[in-house]
Amino acid sequence: MSREHKTPHNMTKPKKGPMGMHGPMGGMGQGEKAKNFKGSFKRLLKFMKPFRIQLSFVFLFAIVSTVFTIIGPKILAKATDSLASGMMSKISGGKANFDFDYIGKIIVTLICLYVVSTLFSYLQGHIMAGISTNVAYNLRNDIMKKMNRLPFSYYNKTSHGEILSRITNDVDTLNMSLNQSVTQMITSITSVIGVLIMMLTISVRLTLISLLIIPLSLIFVMTIVKKSQKYFQGQQRYLGSVNGHIEEMYGGHIVVKAFNGEEKSLEKFDQENEKLYESAWKSQFLSGLMMPVMSFVGNIGYVVICIVGAAMTAGGTLTIGGIQAFIQYVRSFMQPITQMANISNQLQQMVASSERIFEFLEEEEEKAIEPKLTIKDVNLKGDVRFEHVRFGYENTDQIVIKDFSVDVKAGQKVAIVGPTGAGKTTLVKLLMRFHDINSGAIYVDGHNINEFSRNDLRTEFGMVLQDTWLYNGTIMENIRYGKLDATDEDVIKAAKAAQVDHFVRTLPDGYHMELNEEASNISQGQKQLLTIARAVLADSKILILDEATSSVDTRTEVMIQKAMDNLMKGRTSFIIAHRLSTIRNADIILCMKDGDIVEQGSHEELMALNGFYANLYNSQFEEVTE
Repeated sequence: MSREHKTPHNMTKPKKGPMGMHGPMGGMGQGEKAKNFKGSFKRLLKFMKPFRIQLSFVFLFAIVSTVFTIIGPKILAKATDSLASGMMSKISGGKANFDFDYIGKIIVTLICLYVVSTLFSYLQGHIMAGISTNVAYNLRNDIMKKMNRLPFSYYNKTSHGEILSRITNDVDTLNMSLNQSVTQMITSITSVIGVLIMMLTISVRLTLISLLIIPLSLIFVMTIVKKSQKYFQGQQRYLGSVNGHIEEMYGGHIVVKAFNGEEKSLEKFDQENEKLYESAWKSQFLSGLMMPVMSFVGNIGYVVICIVGAAMTAGGTLTIGGIQAFIQYVRSFMQPITQMANISNQLQQMVASSERIFEFLEEEEEKAIEPKLTIKDVNLKGDVRFEHVRFGYENTDQIVIKDFSVDVKAGQKVAIVGPTGAGKTTLVKLLMRFHDINSGAIYVDGHNINEFSRNDLRTEFGMVLQDTWLYNGTIMENIRYGKLDATDEDVIKAAKAAQVDHFVRTLPDGYHMELNEEASNISQGQKQLLTIARAVLADSKILILDEATSSVDTRTEVMIQKAMDNLMKGRTSFIIAHRLSTIRNADIILCMKDGDIVEQGSHEELMALNGFYANLYNSQFEEVTE
């Protein structure tokens, strides 16, 4: 157990994990190559359409800033020539003629140019940061809304880590890439064109020599990009796997430790992290070679240009200021080419991230059919009828509910019993339209539930599940989740009805005590009581209690049962229970086996049959006796 103390971030190898990347694309290495670059890029541009005015200003300011910077060396060359002229005059034995007024004006002009250039650069950076942040903000909003519109089947087949990876890593990658690559691309293209024009105005011969360096540079760059790109492809996928594993292990860390699963968990993490590490360091190593290679080729070019330029200066066809300005331009010319090579990777990663986001946003949603009725129109009483209901998860060949039919009158208490896998919980999920049935129909007060919108239908259902769900907030806020407009007095009244008030007042800060993310600062039984209080507050016409008392002790169960009896008066209630002693007073007991009702009736009637229910009931007491 020597590795227990390690946390996810320090289990990665130093400086080689997804968040520790260096080199010319440091921080951007967690992307992958887009499957459909053109289509995804068009989709991204369409998404950015609302920001077209701001983008126009970004383009304009970036170009102006770059142009002003490019002009600088040409103007500085005049000052250099003026100083050289005065110096040559003195060397030749004449009077030194330094025109400091002229040189001073040039310096002031240069300062003004660079200040204006910096101002425009700041403005375009400020606007672009706002655009990229707004795009990320809108994408997160869209993802969050999408999550609420996706069917339950999507979450059954997709890991939480994968979804989290898209809303965090992919959106962050898109945000950073968008902020950096767009302005860099504009300035790089402007710089290359502008510098090339300036170089031609100084010397066509030297410009041609400089241009010969470009094909050599591009050969190196494209070779490196091609080799490194394949290692970027798997990184986002591996990062999603690592995140998913960490999220699952952290969420169930008590179970992991209870069953001594730390070593196995770390072994799986190491396997996934090793894949991420391998793809990360190879891609970063290769992309990190780009700058040294470009510098090497650039330095060779400088040597050639200096030799030829010196010969031209000696021959009188080029001034000293001209050669000085040209060397500056050569350096400026090579830099944006290198930047564009780096930006090409950034763009690939940006589009790849946007592709994953748009894939999620394009997932098939729950079918939104225009509702024919609203709950207000019906004045719901609580009659429920299942009519030859058939249902199977995902694969319709694996049917969970085969042919289920039952007629429940308003106010009746219906208990659903049966072995694990009989379809008890599935039945109530169908009633609330968490899933759509394959065939048959479910009616509420004679109206097909498909005639209502899902949200409207669920307002008349109160639900308490075996797996409690509480969020990071106060106890008052968690109970109020059942009815968001409830007053504090309403919450306390519901808490008293659910036998919650007494234990809450013994806690630090009472109803204002803050529950942590896992609500692990209260007991499992107390969590169940809070969810029952939430259902009491909802005051719905139909109640669904799925093992609602499974996590409380016998004494608390008696208190809850008394509160439940009061709560269920006048309401249709569906109770799923394994402890059959808790549902003896139910009006109807439905015995389910393999997706069908095999027996139904009251407790006394079913015991008299001495069949399936009687065996289930008696077996519990046999287990206790043993």
